[in-house]
Parts: sequence; structure tokens; C-alpha cells
Amino acid sequence: MKLLYIKGTCLILALLFFAVTSKAASNIPATKTDSSANIKTGSNTIKTGSSSDVKPVPNTSAKAANTDALPDTAWKPVRRLWGLTFGDFYYDAHADASNRGPETNYNSVPTYRNAFQFRRIYLGYDYDINRKFSVELLLSSEPSANTAVSGTTSISSSDNLVDNKMGFFIKLADFRTRNVWKGTDLVIGEQLTPLTVMLTEQIWGYRSVEKTIADLHKSNLYDLGAGLQGTFDPDTKNFGYDVLIANNSQSALLSAANANTGFYKIFYGDIYAKLLNKTLVFDLYADYVKTAPATVALGAQDHSMVKGFAAYTTPQITFGVEAYTQQIVNGVTNVTAGKVGENATVEAISIYSHGAITKDKLGFFARYDSYNPDNEFNAANVYTSNTNLAAYSPYTKEHFITAGLDFTPAKNVHFMPNIWFIQYEDLRDPTTTGYFPDSHVLVYRLTFFYQFGK
Repeated sequence: MKLLYIKGTCLILALLFFAVTSKAASNIPATKTDSSANIKTGSNTIKTGSSSDVKPVPNTSAKAANTDALPDTAWKPVRRLWGLTFGDFYYDAHADASNRGPETNYNSVPTYRNAFQFRRIYLGYDYDINRKFSVELLLSSEPSANTAVSGTTSISSSDNLVDNKMGFFIKLADFRTRNVWKGTDLVIGEQLTPLTVMLTEQIWGYRSVEKTIADLHKSNLYDLGAGLQGTFDPDTKNFGYDVLIANNSQSALLSAANANTGFYKIFYGDIYAKLLNKTLVFDLYADYVKTAPATVALGAQDHSMVKGFAAYTTPQITFGVEAYTQQIVNGVTNVTAGKVGENATVEAISIYSHGAITKDKLGFFARYDSYNPDNEFNAANVYTSNTNLAAYSPYTKEHFITAGLDFTPAKNVHFMPNIWFIQYEDLRDPTTTGYFPDSHVLVYRLTFFYQFGK
């Protein structure tokens, strides 16, 4: 009996040893004796051994059986510090004596001024908490060439501290929950709006030269709120959407007296399609916000935008067109008609092209914008502006042109000689008080751009 017990124990131990050693052997990867030879397949390089190597056939059944036991190494968290900078050496060859165009970089800059200038400095950090959650933080400094003082202070109107040194502000600070349902992320915090950066600005491709037309005329590029960013086809990402409800405050800390503090919210949304292997792109954007309640003198105020975009884009050549109309309810008061509130309808269009002259080394870009602040403006009337759009004036029509070359000595490093031109046209009758003759601003620039960490 004792001998039978010993034999049985030995048999069980032998079977266990065989099972363990067999499983271990099946998980030992095949080793390579020579990694000097490479096989290129498209953009991927596969390292192989020499031609005399004989490799064992992988045990696919064993791998399949052990899939659940293997650690997940496919996902690598993004935890990166990054930044970018762009600016110019500029020469202002001609300035507008009436200082129109408060939305531009060269408002109030005198003729013949020349200087080196930063126009944007970003410092950002992206952090994946895990597969589901991530956060981003972006600090921005956005100085302009306008060094006029702000109000009665000694501080420049640009993004400067009290000692007129450049300062950073928090531009983005948001928390992302991925795949709240398949293909859709929930983003909470100070985030990009659907206006331009997530699609149309990328296709324009030259933010370092100038903003897109909707961004230039001071629609919100970022805002504090909650949004959904998603695709209808998560596997191919050819059709998607973005929606956001926010404060209409961008990064400002609003006072209690401001109508946007806890009373009104702005609604943003867009849908897009990428066709023909993503070479043909369409985007439809809209927003709406109420800005002030009705008073005895003036009805309730709000403004809304509808914007369309279409582009053909390839590495060799891109053509794009972006147009919008913006309805500003009770945006102006017709003084001539007895101080009656009237709606103002903005119409704007931007047409551009850019492409490669020498692949990855030299390119070109050109763009034309037309902006009409009120397509129902009557030159015989006198108007005052009621809107809280800071740069809005019902009087001034604009035509903008830029063109230049793009020299790229290394990836993410660009030098771009270009011209920057804007024509101002006063819509009022020349006999009206405050009328200014047509004029323009012409600036010659050597623009630089560099980015790191991305």
C-alpha cells in the first residue's frame, strides 16, 4: 500500500512537472540570430535575421489560449510636455490713419515701425490618466504689435503684466472621458469650440500667418463648458460632429454685472464629412447665444452664426473656401429713424490655396477674405452699435490679402516671408460725421514658426 502511494505521488508530480515545463516552453519567444537585415513594407520596417536563419513556426494555438493571461502592452499613455512659438520680423509700410480693424495685430501701429515680435507662445501638457480619462493644460501668451496703453493705465493693450513683460494665461484646462459611447468623448472644462481649430484651421494650415476669417472677427475659439466630440463611424472617422454648451466667456473671469455670468449660455455645434479618401472635406457649423434682456429702449439681444466650409486637400495642393453669415439681433440702433433697434447681418467669405513647390522643403500659400459687417447698411442713416462683440463696427467693410512662401529646413520649423494687406472701406456717406476715407494697412513680414514635443 505504501509502495502504491509512493508510485502514485511520483506519477502526479511527473505529470505536473511536464505540464509546467510544456507551458513555459510554449511561451518562450523565438530568438533572432541576426538583426542586420531589414524588409521595408510601405512605411513600416520589419527586422529579420540573415537568409540562413531557420525560424520555428509559432505555436498560434498556444498564443490564442494564453491571450487573456498576457499583459496589455498595446496601449501607451500620452504624457508629454509640448509647445510652439510663432512671430515675425515685420515692417509696417503703410498704416491706416483712423486705426480701424481692432481685431487685427497691427491696429494702431504707426507707419514705418519695424520690430521682432512674438505673436504666440504656447506651453502645454497632455496627460493620460488611463485608457478612459485624460487631461490637458495649455498656457498661452498672445502679444500683439499694438503697444498702446490700456485705458488710463501704463499697461500695454497686449497680453502683458503690469511691468509690460509678456505673461501667460490659461487657455485650455479640460478633462476628457473617452468613449462615453463608441466613438464619442465627453469633454468638461475650458476647451476648444467647434468653430475652427478642430478642422478648418488645420486645413488652412497657416495659423502662424493669420487666423481663419471666423476667428479673426472674434467668434469664440475656446470656452468654458461641457461638450461632446464624436464620430458617426469610429472605425474610419469620415463623418463626425462636435457640440458644446458654454459660458461665452472664453478665459475671462466675468463680473456679476455681466449678462453672461450665470444667465445665458452659448450653444455650438458642427457636423463634418471627409470623402474620397479624405481629400474632399465639408463642414457645417452653427452657434447661438442670447446676450442681453429686453429694455424699454431696446429689445432683447442675441447673435447666431451659420458657417459653411469646403476644401479639396492633398499633400501637393489644397483649395479651401469658408463663408459665414452672422445675425445680430438688435445689434445696431438707427439714430436717423428715431433710435430704433435693428438687426445687423454680417457676411464674410475666405478663399485660399496652399501647396508644395519642393516636397517637405518649400511651399506657397495665398488667401483672400471679404468681410461685410451689415449687408443691410443704409449709407444715409446714422447707426450706433449695441453688440457685445468687442471688435464689431457696422461701418467698416474689409478686404484682406496674404501671400507668401514656406521654407521648412526641418520638421516643425518654418520660415515664411509674406505680405499682409488689409483694405478698409467706410460704408457711410462721405458727408456723415465720423466718415473716414478708404485706406489700408500693408506689412512686410518674415514669419517664423517652431514646435516641440508633438
